[in-house]
Amino acid sequence: MEQGMEQKAKLGDWLEGLEYELLGGSTDVPAADVVYDSRKAAPETVFVCMTGSRIDSHDFIPQVYRAGCRAFVVEKDLQELSENPETAEILSKKDGDPVTILQVGNARHALALLSAARFGHPAKALRVIGLTGTKGKTTVSYMLKSILEHCGKKVGVIGTNGCEIAGVHFETKNTTPESYEINERFRQMLDAGCEYAVMECSSQGFKMHRTDGILFDCGLFLNISPDHIGPLEHADFEEYLSCKAKIFGQSKTGVINADDPHAAELCEAQAGRTDGFRMITYGMENETADLRASELSYRADGAFVGTEFTVSGLRNDRLRLSLAGKFNVSNALAALCVCSLFSLPEEKVREALSEIHVNGRMEIVYKTDRFQVLVDYAHNEVSMESLLSALRSYHPKRLVVVFGCGGNRSKDRRTGMGAAAAKAADHTILTSDNSRFEKPEDIIADIREAYLAAGGRTENLTEIPDRREAICHAISHAQDGDMIAVIGKGHEDYQEINGERTHFSDREEILKAAGMAG
Repeated sequence: MEQGMEQKAKLGDWLEGLEYELLGGSTDVPAADVVYDSRKAAPETVFVCMTGSRIDSHDFIPQVYRAGCRAFVVEKDLQELSENPETAEILSKKDGDPVTILQVGNARHALALLSAARFGHPAKALRVIGLTGTKGKTTVSYMLKSILEHCGKKVGVIGTNGCEIAGVHFETKNTTPESYEINERFRQMLDAGCEYAVMECSSQGFKMHRTDGILFDCGLFLNISPDHIGPLEHADFEEYLSCKAKIFGQSKTGVINADDPHAAELCEAQAGRTDGFRMITYGMENETADLRASELSYRADGAFVGTEFTVSGLRNDRLRLSLAGKFNVSNALAALCVCSLFSLPEEKVREALSEIHVNGRMEIVYKTDRFQVLVDYAHNEVSMESLLSALRSYHPKRLVVVFGCGGNRSKDRRTGMGAAAAKAADHTILTSDNSRFEKPEDIIADIREAYLAAGGRTENLTEIPDRREAICHAISHAQDGDMIAVIGKGHEDYQEINGERTHFSDREEILKAAGMAG
């Protein structure tokens, strides 16, 4: 239990704002913690039963009861619960050790509100910045972290790269963790003296109610393109867009990329609000945006690889960004909009942008007079096209790309990435990338088919299923003027094969291979 939270609460203390029906027992019972994993059940915990696609945790009520738990939040009524004989026996107890049953419409929503209350509503004491978008979330979150810290602020971050609080790193299973973990981390941020929390908000996070109950001081919508559509993710693009748009309904101020094709409809949907909500826009193509970028130039001199650009509107300045590519200028505009909201010192912001480094995002890992090697997280067609287009701006003599696609995921990614390589890379090395329960060779075959169909030439294609060997091959066969992009994993430090994760870092393998190559 967190420091400062030792005093026991009553269940009734945690129910503010939650709509429920009391089916049995009393809310005037001790509540020490909220759990949704039956293995963590114990006396004085409140067990939240959720119905998932594969597991219905209502089935674990008898097990949780035997562990000493006597308070349950459920979605089912008493008749449905009683279909399980063991549960029916527990519910029928009239004396001794009765149970408290609260029925709610959505258990995930209830978990979010209960978790916030259990940790003392930490989001209310932080300046919380939420970001959503198909690409760019991690880059913008670390831009904001760098800028805020450069301005002397203490910042916590939750997202794809995990959670960082006061120099301590916590692994996270999902980009947007479960609501309990979010509130637990927010509490830790407060205890560590953080003023700001920056959080990546995935479409799945919104769909699964993980951010419910959080009012963002600022909610950013970076962009959207088809992705995460499939049986275990979103039914279609409309649902995907709808989930991402939820960020505005939870924000005091919205920031949106005016260059995105869906920006106008999203802004229009918020136009009738009467709660003081404000929308700020940014862009490079839309001249009506509140903050605009122009006069881009691409620089690669000495240790600096990045972009210079002029901003106008909310801020008028000439800035230097130590990240390559036009899309990173767009990301910087999003961060600058947030800076304007919090009135951060312009000189400090300028300095921070010129020094920003994001692990696994357009990260130059190895550089010599002959060639450069970078890693990036690009793992779908849109992000890969953006990356390769950005690298082309630096006019390499040869652009070499090393990549694969994850197994047991939509095959559209394989088709899109194969086509992107055919169109933009001079040489392509196909390899494995979290093959999971598929054979790497089968995934590579799908990518090859798309690559050739898009006009790729077999003499410009190499297939090496072992990712370590593929990286070694790219570096040992590097030519003068090459720019080598190892993509798909970025910050990840594992390979997932047949259900097992083993340590693997593209960055480490590049440095090893470069050392062996001399």
